[in-house]
Amino acid sequence: MTTEVTNKTEETIKNSNFIKDIIDEDLKSGKHNQVVTRFPPEPNGYLHVGHAKSICLNFGLAKSYNGRCHLRFDDTNPTKEEQEYIDSIKADVQWLGFSWGDHEYYASNYFEQLYDWAILLIKAGKAYVDDQTADQIKETRGTLTKPGTNSPWRNRSIEENLDLFQRMRNGEFQNGEKVLRAKIDMASPNINMRDPVMYRILHAHHPRTGDKWCIYPTYDYTHGQSDAIENITHSICTLEFQDHRPLYDWFVENLPVPAVPHQYEFARLNLTYTVMSKRKLLRLVKENHVNGWDDPRMPTISGMRRRGYPASAIRDFCERIGVAKANSTVDFQLLENCVRDELNRNALRFMAVTRPLKIVITNYPEGKVEWIEAENNPEDPSAGTRKVPFTREIFIEQEDFMENPPKKYFRLFPGNEVRLKHCYYITANEAIKNPDGSIKEVHCTLDPESRSGSTPDGRRIKGTLHWVSATEGKKAEIRLYDHLFLLANPDKVEEGKDFLENINPESLEVLTDAVVEPDLVKVAPGTATQFLRMGYFVADLSHTPEKPVFNRTVGLKDGWAKVQRNQ
Repeated sequence: MTTEVTNKTEETIKNSNFIKDIIDEDLKSGKHNQVVTRFPPEPNGYLHVGHAKSICLNFGLAKSYNGRCHLRFDDTNPTKEEQEYIDSIKADVQWLGFSWGDHEYYASNYFEQLYDWAILLIKAGKAYVDDQTADQIKETRGTLTKPGTNSPWRNRSIEENLDLFQRMRNGEFQNGEKVLRAKIDMASPNINMRDPVMYRILHAHHPRTGDKWCIYPTYDYTHGQSDAIENITHSICTLEFQDHRPLYDWFVENLPVPAVPHQYEFARLNLTYTVMSKRKLLRLVKENHVNGWDDPRMPTISGMRRRGYPASAIRDFCERIGVAKANSTVDFQLLENCVRDELNRNALRFMAVTRPLKIVITNYPEGKVEWIEAENNPEDPSAGTRKVPFTREIFIEQEDFMENPPKKYFRLFPGNEVRLKHCYYITANEAIKNPDGSIKEVHCTLDPESRSGSTPDGRRIKGTLHWVSATEGKKAEIRLYDHLFLLANPDKVEEGKDFLENINPESLEVLTDAVVEPDLVKVAPGTATQFLRMGYFVADLSHTPEKPVFNRTVGLKDGWAKVQRNQ
Protein backbone atom coordinates (compact mmCIF):
# COMPACT_ATOMS: atom_id res chain seq x y z
CA MET A 1 0.00 0.00 0.00
CA THR A 2 1.30 3.45 -0.91
CA THR A 3 0.04 6.51 0.91
CA GLU A 4 0.44 9.81 -0.91
CA VAL A 5 1.32 12.64 1.44
CA THR A 6 1.82 15.33 -1.18
CA ASN A 7 -1.44 17.08 -0.35
CA LYS A 8 -1.46 16.53 3.38
CA THR A 9 -0.55 19.05 6.01
CA GLU A 10 2.86 18.86 7.62
CA GLU A 11 1.34 17.83 10.94
CA THR A 12 -0.31 14.86 9.22
CA ILE A 13 3.02 13.85 7.73
CA LYS A 14 4.61 13.66 11.17
CA ASN A 15 3.94 10.02 11.96
CA SER A 16 4.65 8.74 15.42
CA ASN A 17 7.83 6.70 15.67
CA PHE A 18 6.40 3.28 16.49
CA ILE A 19 9.90 1.87 16.99
CA LYS A 20 10.36 4.19 19.97
CA ASP A 21 7.23 2.68 21.48
CA ILE A 22 8.75 -0.79 21.06
CA ILE A 23 12.04 0.25 22.62
CA ASP A 24 10.27 1.93 25.54
CA GLU A 25 8.41 -1.30 26.27
CA ASP A 26 11.56 -3.43 25.89
CA LEU A 27 13.45 -1.28 28.38
CA LYS A 28 10.51 -1.16 30.77
CA SER A 29 10.06 -4.94 30.73
CA GLY A 30 13.78 -5.59 31.19
CA LYS A 31 14.10 -7.38 27.87
CA HIS A 32 17.02 -5.07 27.15
CA ASN A 33 19.00 -2.75 29.38
CA GLN A 34 20.78 -0.97 26.54
CA VAL A 35 19.82 -0.05 22.98
CA VAL A 36 22.19 -1.22 20.24
CA THR A 37 21.27 -0.51 16.63
CA ARG A 38 23.21 -0.72 13.40
CA PHE A 39 23.34 0.87 9.96
CA PRO A 40 24.38 -1.89 7.49
CA PRO A 41 24.96 -0.46 3.98
CA GLU A 42 26.25 -2.48 1.06
CA PRO A 43 29.39 -0.74 -0.30
CA ASN A 44 28.19 -1.02 -3.90
CA GLY A 45 27.25 2.61 -4.51
CA TYR A 46 26.82 5.99 -2.89
CA LEU A 47 24.16 6.56 -0.24
CA HIS A 48 20.98 8.45 -1.17
CA VAL A 49 18.43 10.42 0.84
CA GLY A 50 16.52 7.21 1.60
CA HIS A 51 19.61 5.97 3.40
CA ALA A 52 19.71 9.31 5.24
CA LYS A 53 16.36 8.41 6.77
CA SER A 54 17.78 5.09 7.98
CA ILE A 55 20.95 6.75 9.26
CA CYS A 56 18.99 9.35 11.21
CA LEU A 57 16.69 6.66 12.58
CA ASN A 58 19.35 4.18 13.70
CA PHE A 59 21.90 6.64 15.00
CA GLY A 60 19.19 8.91 16.37
CA LEU A 61 17.54 6.14 18.38
CA ALA A 62 20.86 5.03 19.82
CA LYS A 63 21.64 8.59 20.86
CA SER A 64 18.18 9.15 22.34
CA TYR A 65 18.54 6.10 24.59
CA ASN A 66 22.22 6.63 25.42
CA GLY A 67 23.05 3.46 23.49
CA ARG A 68 25.25 2.90 20.47
CA CYS A 69 24.88 2.41 16.74
CA HIS A 70 27.26 0.25 14.73
CA LEU A 71 28.36 1.01 11.20
CA ARG A 72 28.54 -2.38 9.52
CA PHE A 73 29.39 -2.84 5.87
CA ASP A 74 27.57 -5.75 4.24
CA ASP A 75 30.55 -6.65 2.05
CA THR A 76 29.42 -10.08 0.86
CA ASN A 77 29.56 -9.43 -2.89
CA PRO A 78 33.12 -8.57 -3.99
CA THR A 79 32.08 -8.18 -7.64
CA LYS A 80 30.22 -4.95 -6.88
CA GLU A 81 32.08 -3.47 -3.91
CA GLU A 82 34.75 -0.77 -4.00
CA GLN A 83 36.80 1.09 -1.42
CA GLU A 84 35.52 4.33 -2.95
CA TYR A 85 32.02 3.43 -1.82
CA ILE A 86 33.18 2.55 1.70
CA ASP A 87 34.96 5.90 2.01
CA SER A 88 31.96 7.82 0.68
CA ILE A 89 29.56 6.09 3.08
CA LYS A 90 31.70 6.94 6.08
CA ALA A 91 32.00 10.55 4.91
CA ASP A 92 28.22 10.83 4.44
CA VAL A 93 27.39 9.46 7.90
CA GLN A 94 29.85 11.83 9.52
CA TRP A 95 28.62 14.80 7.48
CA LEU A 96 25.07 14.12 8.65
CA GLY A 97 26.38 14.58 12.18
CA PHE A 98 26.69 11.02 13.48
CA SER A 99 29.56 8.95 14.84
CA TRP A 100 29.98 5.21 15.27
CA GLY A 101 33.04 5.60 17.51
CA ASP A 102 34.98 2.34 17.73
CA HIS A 103 32.08 0.34 16.31
CA GLU A 104 33.01 -0.02 12.64
CA TYR A 105 32.41 -3.55 11.43
CA TYR A 106 32.31 -5.59 8.24
CA ALA A 107 30.35 -8.73 7.43
CA SER A 108 33.66 -10.10 6.16
CA ASN A 109 34.87 -10.02 9.77
CA TYR A 110 32.54 -12.94 10.38
CA PHE A 111 33.22 -15.09 7.31
CA GLU A 112 35.00 -17.82 9.28
CA GLN A 113 32.29 -17.95 11.94
CA LEU A 114 29.54 -18.01 9.30
CA TYR A 115 31.30 -20.87 7.55
CA ASP A 116 31.55 -22.85 10.79
CA TRP A 117 27.85 -22.29 11.47
CA ALA A 118 27.01 -23.47 7.95
CA ILE A 119 28.88 -26.69 8.74
CA LEU A 120 26.69 -27.10 11.83
CA LEU A 121 23.53 -26.76 9.72
CA ILE A 122 24.83 -29.37 7.28
CA LYS A 123 25.61 -31.75 10.15
CA ALA A 124 22.10 -31.18 11.52
CA GLY A 125 20.61 -32.10 8.14
CA LYS A 126 19.38 -28.51 7.66
CA ALA A 127 21.57 -27.48 4.71
CA TYR A 128 22.69 -29.18 1.50
CA VAL A 129 24.79 -28.57 -1.59
CA ASP A 130 22.70 -28.12 -4.73
CA ASP A 131 24.01 -28.61 -8.28
CA GLN A 132 21.13 -26.77 -9.94
CA THR A 133 21.85 -23.56 -11.83
CA ALA A 134 20.45 -20.23 -10.69
CA ASP A 135 17.79 -20.42 -13.41
CA GLN A 136 16.80 -23.94 -12.40
CA ILE A 137 16.51 -22.93 -8.76
CA LYS A 138 14.31 -20.01 -9.77
CA GLU A 139 12.11 -22.25 -11.93
CA THR A 140 11.62 -24.86 -9.19
CA ARG A 141 10.94 -22.35 -6.41
CA GLY A 142 7.27 -22.12 -7.36
CA THR A 143 4.94 -19.12 -7.16
CA LEU A 144 2.69 -17.48 -4.61
CA THR A 145 -0.03 -19.99 -5.51
CA LYS A 146 2.11 -22.98 -6.44
CA PRO A 147 4.55 -24.77 -4.09
CA GLY A 148 8.15 -25.31 -5.07
CA THR A 149 9.74 -28.53 -6.24
CA ASN A 150 12.44 -30.31 -4.27
CA SER A 151 15.92 -30.30 -5.76
CA PRO A 152 17.19 -33.68 -7.01
CA TRP A 153 20.14 -33.16 -4.65
CA ARG A 154 18.07 -32.19 -1.59
CA ASN A 155 18.57 -35.53 0.12
CA ARG A 156 22.30 -35.91 -0.29
CA SER A 157 23.98 -37.47 2.69
CA ILE A 158 25.48 -35.30 5.37
CA GLU A 159 28.92 -36.71 4.55
CA GLU A 160 28.62 -35.85 0.85
CA ASN A 161 27.38 -32.34 1.64
CA LEU A 162 30.28 -31.73 4.03
CA ASP A 163 32.76 -32.93 1.43
CA LEU A 164 31.27 -30.85 -1.39
CA PHE A 165 31.03 -27.72 0.75
CA GLN A 166 34.68 -28.07 1.76
CA ARG A 167 35.62 -28.51 -1.90
CA MET A 168 33.57 -25.43 -2.78
CA ARG A 169 35.66 -23.48 -0.32
CA ASN A 170 38.85 -24.99 -1.74
CA GLY A 171 38.01 -23.58 -5.18
CA GLU A 172 37.42 -26.87 -7.01
CA PHE A 173 34.24 -25.68 -8.74
CA GLN A 174 33.41 -22.85 -11.13
CA ASN A 175 31.09 -19.91 -10.47
CA GLY A 176 27.47 -21.06 -10.42
CA GLU A 177 28.37 -24.74 -10.46
CA LYS A 178 27.09 -25.38 -6.94
CA VAL A 179 25.41 -23.53 -4.07
CA LEU A 180 24.68 -24.28 -0.44
CA ARG A 181 20.99 -24.08 0.44
CA ALA A 182 19.15 -24.22 3.73
CA LYS A 183 16.75 -27.17 3.93
CA ILE A 184 13.51 -25.68 5.21
CA ASP A 185 10.22 -26.17 3.31
CA MET A 186 9.71 -26.02 -0.45
CA ALA A 187 5.94 -25.83 0.11
CA SER A 188 6.06 -22.87 2.49
CA PRO A 189 3.60 -20.08 1.65
CA ASN A 190 6.55 -17.72 2.15
CA ILE A 191 8.79 -18.12 -0.91
CA ASN A 192 11.79 -16.91 1.09
CA MET A 193 11.56 -20.08 3.18
CA ARG A 194 11.76 -22.41 0.17
CA ASP A 195 15.32 -23.64 0.67
CA PRO A 196 17.07 -20.28 0.30
CA VAL A 197 20.64 -20.08 -0.96
CA MET A 198 23.19 -19.55 1.81
CA TYR A 199 26.46 -19.62 -0.18
CA ARG A 200 27.38 -19.11 -3.80
CA ILE A 201 30.70 -19.53 -5.58
CA LEU A 202 32.39 -16.27 -6.63
CA HIS A 203 35.99 -16.42 -7.76
CA ALA A 204 36.58 -12.73 -7.13
CA HIS A 205 39.10 -10.65 -5.19
CA HIS A 206 37.59 -9.18 -2.02
CA PRO A 207 38.68 -5.67 -0.93
CA ARG A 208 39.33 -6.88 2.64
CA THR A 209 39.89 -10.63 2.55
CA GLY A 210 41.72 -10.72 -0.76
CA ASP A 211 41.69 -14.19 -2.37
CA LYS A 212 41.13 -16.14 0.85
CA TRP A 213 37.53 -16.95 -0.08
CA CYS A 214 35.87 -18.05 -3.29
CA ILE A 215 32.50 -18.75 -1.64
CA TYR A 216 30.49 -15.90 -0.16
CA PRO A 217 27.43 -15.92 2.12
CA THR A 218 24.17 -14.32 0.99
CA TYR A 219 22.62 -11.34 2.73
CA ASP A 220 19.78 -13.42 4.17
CA TYR A 221 22.24 -15.75 5.84
CA THR A 222 24.70 -13.08 6.94
CA HIS A 223 22.37 -10.43 8.27
CA GLY A 224 20.84 -12.02 11.37
CA GLN A 225 24.02 -13.77 12.43
CA SER A 226 26.01 -10.52 12.20
CA ASP A 227 23.35 -8.86 14.35
CA ALA A 228 23.66 -11.67 16.88
CA ILE A 229 27.46 -11.50 17.00
CA GLU A 230 27.29 -7.74 17.62
CA ASN A 231 24.47 -8.10 20.17
CA ILE A 232 22.16 -5.80 18.20
CA THR A 233 18.96 -5.30 20.18
CA HIS A 234 16.83 -3.70 17.47
CA SER A 235 17.61 -4.65 13.88
CA ILE A 236 15.73 -2.04 11.85
CA CYS A 237 15.09 -2.67 8.14
CA THR A 238 12.80 -1.30 5.44
CA LEU A 239 9.53 -2.94 4.55
CA GLU A 240 10.85 -5.01 1.64
CA PHE A 241 12.56 -7.21 4.24
CA GLN A 242 9.34 -7.94 6.12
CA ASP A 243 8.80 -11.22 4.28
CA HIS A 244 12.42 -12.14 5.02
CA ARG A 245 11.92 -11.92 8.79
CA PRO A 246 10.80 -15.57 9.21
CA LEU A 247 14.06 -16.61 7.53
CA TYR A 248 16.01 -14.21 9.73
CA ASP A 249 14.41 -15.87 12.76
CA TRP A 250 14.92 -19.40 11.41
CA PHE A 251 18.69 -19.00 11.14
CA VAL A 252 18.92 -17.42 14.59
CA GLU A 253 16.82 -20.21 16.12
CA ASN A 254 18.81 -23.01 14.47
CA LEU A 255 22.31 -21.76 15.25
CA PRO A 256 24.16 -21.35 18.58
CA VAL A 257 24.32 -17.55 18.23
CA PRO A 258 25.48 -15.53 21.26
CA ALA A 259 22.35 -13.32 21.28
CA VAL A 260 18.83 -13.36 19.86
CA PRO A 261 18.20 -10.18 17.86
CA HIS A 262 14.85 -9.15 16.45
CA GLN A 263 14.11 -7.47 13.13
CA TYR A 264 11.69 -4.55 12.81
CA GLU A 265 10.56 -3.00 9.55
CA PHE A 266 9.66 0.59 8.69
CA ALA A 267 8.53 2.31 5.52
CA ARG A 268 11.28 3.34 3.13
CA LEU A 269 11.40 6.87 1.78
CA ASN A 270 10.00 7.56 -1.67
CA LEU A 271 10.47 11.10 -2.98
CA THR A 272 8.82 12.68 -6.01
CA TYR A 273 10.97 13.40 -9.09
CA THR A 274 13.67 10.99 -7.93
CA VAL A 275 14.68 7.36 -8.22
CA MET A 276 16.03 5.53 -5.18
CA SER A 277 17.21 2.32 -6.81
CA LYS A 278 20.98 1.92 -6.56
CA ARG A 279 20.89 0.06 -9.84
CA LYS A 280 19.21 2.99 -11.57
CA LEU A 281 21.47 5.54 -9.91
CA LEU A 282 24.47 3.52 -11.08
CA ARG A 283 23.11 3.63 -14.64
CA LEU A 284 22.76 7.38 -14.46
CA VAL A 285 26.43 7.62 -13.49
CA LYS A 286 27.88 4.94 -15.76
CA GLU A 287 25.96 6.12 -18.83
CA ASN A 288 26.94 9.76 -18.20
CA HIS A 289 23.46 11.13 -17.76
CA VAL A 290 24.87 13.00 -14.75
CA ASN A 291 28.33 14.18 -13.81
CA GLY A 292 29.12 11.55 -11.18
CA TRP A 293 27.60 10.36 -7.93
CA ASP A 294 27.84 13.84 -6.40
CA ASP A 295 26.07 15.61 -9.25
CA PRO A 296 23.72 18.11 -7.54
CA ARG A 297 20.77 16.65 -9.45
CA MET A 298 21.30 13.25 -7.84
CA PRO A 299 19.36 12.24 -4.69
CA THR A 300 22.63 11.00 -3.18
CA ILE A 301 23.77 12.52 0.09
CA SER A 302 26.96 13.69 -1.59
CA GLY A 303 24.94 15.23 -4.42
CA MET A 304 22.70 17.08 -2.00
CA ARG A 305 25.75 18.25 -0.07
CA ARG A 306 27.27 19.62 -3.29
CA ARG A 307 23.96 21.30 -4.12
CA GLY A 308 24.17 23.12 -0.82
CA TYR A 309 21.64 21.24 1.30
CA PRO A 310 22.68 21.65 4.96
CA ALA A 311 23.00 18.44 6.96
CA SER A 312 20.69 19.94 9.57
CA ALA A 313 17.99 20.42 6.92
CA ILE A 314 18.16 16.77 5.88
CA ARG A 315 17.94 15.70 9.54
CA ASP A 316 14.94 18.01 9.96
CA PHE A 317 13.32 16.52 6.86
CA CYS A 318 13.79 12.97 8.18
CA GLU A 319 12.26 14.04 11.49
CA ARG A 320 9.26 15.66 9.82
CA ILE A 321 8.35 12.69 7.63
CA GLY A 322 8.41 10.41 10.65
CA VAL A 323 8.70 6.62 10.88
CA ALA A 324 5.68 4.72 9.63
CA LYS A 325 4.69 1.17 8.77
CA ALA A 326 3.12 2.01 5.39
CA ASN A 327 5.07 3.16 2.35
CA SER A 328 4.50 6.75 1.30
CA THR A 329 5.63 9.18 -1.34
CA VAL A 330 6.78 12.54 -0.04
CA ASP A 331 6.65 15.68 -2.12
CA PHE A 332 10.11 17.01 -2.99
CA GLN A 333 8.87 20.46 -1.97
CA LEU A 334 8.86 19.41 1.67
CA LEU A 335 12.58 18.68 1.47
CA GLU A 336 13.14 22.02 -0.25
CA ASN A 337 11.14 23.74 2.46
CA CYS A 338 13.39 22.26 5.15
CA VAL A 339 16.43 23.47 3.21
CA ARG A 340 14.92 26.92 2.72
CA ASP A 341 14.06 27.28 6.42
CA GLU A 342 17.64 26.52 7.43
CA LEU A 343 19.28 28.72 4.81
CA ASN A 344 16.95 31.63 5.51
CA ARG A 345 18.28 31.72 9.06
CA ASN A 346 21.94 31.28 8.29
CA ALA A 347 22.89 32.08 4.70
CA LEU A 348 24.71 35.36 4.03
CA ARG A 349 23.07 37.67 1.49
CA PHE A 350 24.81 38.88 -1.65
CA MET A 351 23.83 40.40 -4.97
CA ALA A 352 24.45 38.54 -8.20
CA VAL A 353 23.17 39.18 -11.72
CA THR A 354 22.71 36.00 -13.72
CA ARG A 355 21.77 37.49 -17.12
CA PRO A 356 23.30 40.97 -17.13
CA LEU A 357 21.86 44.09 -18.75
CA LYS A 358 24.09 47.16 -18.51
CA ILE A 359 22.70 50.30 -16.91
CA VAL A 360 24.56 53.58 -17.49
CA ILE A 361 23.74 56.25 -14.92
CA THR A 362 24.39 59.37 -16.96
CA ASN A 363 24.39 61.86 -14.08
CA TYR A 364 26.87 59.89 -11.96
CA PRO A 365 30.61 60.72 -12.25
CA GLU A 366 32.77 58.47 -14.37
CA GLY A 367 35.47 56.61 -12.43
CA LYS A 368 33.83 57.18 -9.05
CA VAL A 369 33.45 54.19 -6.72
CA GLU A 370 31.06 54.62 -3.83
CA TRP A 371 30.96 51.99 -1.11
CA ILE A 372 27.45 51.13 0.02
CA GLU A 373 26.81 49.46 3.37
CA ALA A 374 24.63 46.35 3.10
CA GLU A 375 23.34 43.96 5.74
CA ASN A 376 24.57 40.37 5.55
CA ASN A 377 21.44 38.69 6.90
CA PRO A 378 18.29 40.50 8.06
CA GLU A 379 17.33 37.35 9.99
CA ASP A 380 20.57 37.51 11.99
CA PRO A 381 21.74 40.99 13.04
CA SER A 382 24.93 39.47 14.47
CA ALA A 383 25.98 38.63 10.89
CA GLY A 384 26.97 42.29 10.49
CA THR A 385 27.31 44.29 7.30
CA ARG A 386 29.55 44.51 4.25
CA LYS A 387 30.60 47.19 1.74
CA VAL A 388 29.33 46.98 -1.85
CA PRO A 389 30.87 49.10 -4.64
CA PHE A 390 28.54 51.38 -6.60
CA THR A 391 29.63 52.88 -9.93
CA ARG A 392 28.33 54.76 -12.95
CA GLU A 393 27.81 51.51 -14.84
CA ILE A 394 25.98 48.66 -13.18
CA PHE A 395 24.27 45.44 -14.25
CA ILE A 396 20.70 44.42 -13.55
CA GLU A 397 18.80 41.32 -14.67
CA GLN A 398 17.58 41.44 -18.25
CA GLU A 399 14.08 40.55 -17.07
CA ASP A 400 14.05 43.65 -14.85
CA PHE A 401 13.70 45.99 -17.85
CA MET A 402 10.95 46.09 -20.47
CA GLU A 403 10.26 48.71 -23.10
CA ASN A 404 6.55 47.91 -23.26
CA PRO A 405 5.65 46.32 -19.95
CA PRO A 406 2.29 44.79 -19.04
CA LYS A 407 0.16 46.17 -16.25
CA LYS A 408 1.46 45.73 -12.71
CA TYR A 409 5.06 45.51 -13.95
CA PHE A 410 6.88 47.46 -11.23
CA ARG A 411 10.42 47.10 -12.48
CA LEU A 412 12.34 49.32 -14.84
CA PHE A 413 10.81 50.73 -18.05
CA PRO A 414 11.10 54.07 -19.85
CA GLY A 415 9.98 56.85 -17.54
CA ASN A 416 9.60 54.58 -14.49
CA GLU A 417 11.54 54.93 -11.26
CA VAL A 418 12.81 52.01 -9.18
CA ARG A 419 14.93 51.63 -6.10
CA LEU A 420 18.30 49.93 -6.25
CA LYS A 421 18.74 47.64 -3.27
CA HIS A 422 20.62 49.37 -0.43
CA CYS A 423 20.86 52.72 -2.23
CA TYR A 424 19.59 55.10 -4.92
CA TYR A 425 16.42 55.56 -6.90
CA ILE A 426 16.96 55.50 -10.67
CA THR A 427 14.72 56.40 -13.61
CA ALA A 428 15.03 54.85 -17.07
CA ASN A 429 15.39 57.40 -19.87
CA GLU A 430 16.56 55.63 -23.02
CA ALA A 431 17.23 52.12 -24.30
CA ILE A 432 20.30 51.86 -26.55
CA LYS A 433 19.99 49.03 -29.06
CA ASN A 434 22.26 46.78 -31.06
CA PRO A 435 21.97 46.60 -34.85
CA ASP A 436 19.75 43.53 -34.52
CA GLY A 437 17.28 45.42 -32.35
CA SER A 438 18.27 43.83 -29.03
CA ILE A 439 18.90 46.11 -26.09
CA LYS A 440 22.56 46.88 -25.54
CA GLU A 441 22.21 49.11 -22.48
CA VAL A 442 19.77 51.41 -20.73
CA HIS A 443 20.59 55.00 -19.82
CA CYS A 444 19.20 56.17 -16.51
CA THR A 445 19.50 59.04 -14.05
CA LEU A 446 19.56 58.75 -10.28
CA ASP A 447 18.15 60.96 -7.57
CA PRO A 448 21.18 61.98 -5.46
CA GLU A 449 18.88 62.62 -2.47
CA SER A 450 17.80 58.98 -2.42
CA ARG A 451 21.17 57.64 -1.26
CA SER A 452 19.70 56.34 2.01
CA GLY A 453 16.94 54.47 0.23
CA SER A 454 14.35 57.19 0.77
CA THR A 455 13.79 60.80 -0.30
CA PRO A 456 12.89 64.04 1.51
CA ASP A 457 9.50 64.12 -0.18
CA GLY A 458 8.76 60.60 1.04
CA ARG A 459 7.60 59.24 -2.30
CA ARG A 460 7.07 55.52 -2.36
CA ILE A 461 8.67 53.25 -4.94
CA LYS A 462 7.08 49.89 -5.67
CA GLY A 463 9.99 48.22 -7.42
CA THR A 464 13.35 47.30 -5.85
CA LEU A 465 16.07 45.74 -8.00
CA HIS A 466 19.32 44.00 -7.14
CA TRP A 467 22.40 45.06 -9.06
CA VAL A 468 26.18 44.64 -9.36
CA SER A 469 28.83 47.14 -10.40
CA ALA A 470 29.84 46.60 -14.02
CA THR A 471 33.43 47.64 -13.38
CA GLU A 472 34.01 46.28 -9.84
CA GLY A 473 31.91 43.12 -10.04
CA LYS A 474 33.41 39.72 -10.84
CA LYS A 475 32.38 37.26 -13.54
CA ALA A 476 31.19 33.89 -12.29
CA GLU A 477 29.75 30.64 -13.56
CA ILE A 478 26.31 29.91 -12.18
CA ARG A 479 24.68 26.51 -12.51
CA LEU A 480 20.91 26.39 -12.32
CA TYR A 481 19.68 22.93 -11.29
CA ASP A 482 16.17 21.59 -11.66
CA HIS A 483 14.55 18.17 -11.20
CA LEU A 484 16.42 15.44 -13.04
CA PHE A 485 13.13 13.86 -14.14
CA LEU A 486 10.05 15.30 -15.76
CA LEU A 487 7.59 12.99 -14.00
CA ALA A 488 6.79 13.02 -10.31
CA ASN A 489 7.10 9.23 -10.39
CA PRO A 490 9.91 8.49 -12.87
CA ASP A 491 9.79 4.78 -11.98
CA LYS A 492 6.30 4.52 -13.45
CA VAL A 493 6.96 3.93 -17.13
CA GLU A 494 4.96 2.23 -19.84
CA GLU A 495 5.82 -1.34 -20.73
CA GLY A 496 8.79 -1.48 -23.05
CA LYS A 497 10.03 1.97 -22.07
CA ASP A 498 13.00 3.00 -19.94
CA PHE A 499 12.91 5.32 -16.95
CA LEU A 500 15.74 7.26 -18.62
CA GLU A 501 13.22 8.50 -21.18
CA ASN A 502 11.81 10.70 -18.40
CA ILE A 503 15.04 12.65 -17.88
CA ASN A 504 14.53 16.40 -17.92
CA PRO A 505 16.69 17.83 -20.75
CA GLU A 506 16.68 21.20 -18.96
CA SER A 507 17.72 19.90 -15.54
CA LEU A 508 20.96 21.92 -15.77
CA GLU A 509 21.54 25.36 -17.24
CA VAL A 510 25.03 26.83 -17.04
CA LEU A 511 25.36 30.62 -17.12
CA THR A 512 28.87 31.86 -17.87
CA ASP A 513 28.25 35.62 -18.11
CA ALA A 514 26.95 36.16 -14.59
CA VAL A 515 28.43 38.96 -12.49
CA VAL A 516 28.62 38.96 -8.67
CA GLU A 517 29.74 41.22 -5.86
CA PRO A 518 33.54 41.21 -5.49
CA ASP A 519 33.36 39.84 -1.93
CA LEU A 520 31.29 36.88 -3.08
CA VAL A 521 34.14 35.28 -5.01
CA LYS A 522 36.21 35.15 -1.81
CA VAL A 523 33.96 32.67 0.01
CA ALA A 524 35.19 29.13 0.59
CA PRO A 525 33.82 26.15 -1.38
CA GLY A 526 30.65 24.88 0.26
CA THR A 527 29.62 28.30 1.59
CA ALA A 528 25.86 28.80 1.47
CA THR A 529 24.56 32.18 0.31
CA GLN A 530 21.37 33.86 -0.76
CA PHE A 531 21.45 35.77 -4.02
CA LEU A 532 18.94 38.55 -3.41
CA ARG A 533 15.68 37.96 -5.29
CA MET A 534 17.21 34.92 -7.01
CA GLY A 535 17.38 32.08 -4.50
CA TYR A 536 19.91 30.20 -2.39
CA PHE A 537 23.24 29.21 -3.89
CA VAL A 538 26.38 27.43 -2.73
CA ALA A 539 29.98 27.83 -3.80
CA ASP A 540 30.81 24.64 -5.69
CA LEU A 541 33.62 22.31 -4.62
CA SER A 542 35.57 23.57 -7.65
CA HIS A 543 35.06 27.23 -6.68
CA THR A 544 38.11 29.51 -6.48
CA PRO A 545 38.41 33.32 -6.37
CA GLU A 546 39.95 33.15 -9.82
CA LYS A 547 37.21 30.89 -11.23
CA PRO A 548 34.09 31.27 -9.10
CA VAL A 549 31.34 28.70 -9.55
CA PHE A 550 27.98 28.69 -7.76
CA ASN A 551 25.23 26.04 -7.72
CA ARG A 552 21.60 26.94 -7.17
CA THR A 553 20.40 25.11 -4.08
CA VAL A 554 16.75 26.11 -3.98
CA GLY A 555 14.60 29.03 -5.05
CA LEU A 556 13.19 31.65 -2.70
CA LYS A 557 9.61 30.60 -3.37
CA ASP A 558 8.12 28.53 -0.59
CA GLY A 559 6.23 26.03 -2.73
CA TRP A 560 5.34 23.73 0.18
CA ALA A 561 3.75 26.53 2.19
CA LYS A 562 1.70 27.49 -0.87
CA VAL A 563 0.41 23.92 -1.17
CA GLN A 564 -0.68 24.00 2.47
CA ARG A 565 -2.48 27.35 2.10
CA ASN A 566 -4.49 25.92 -0.79
CA GLN A 567 -5.80 22.97 1.20
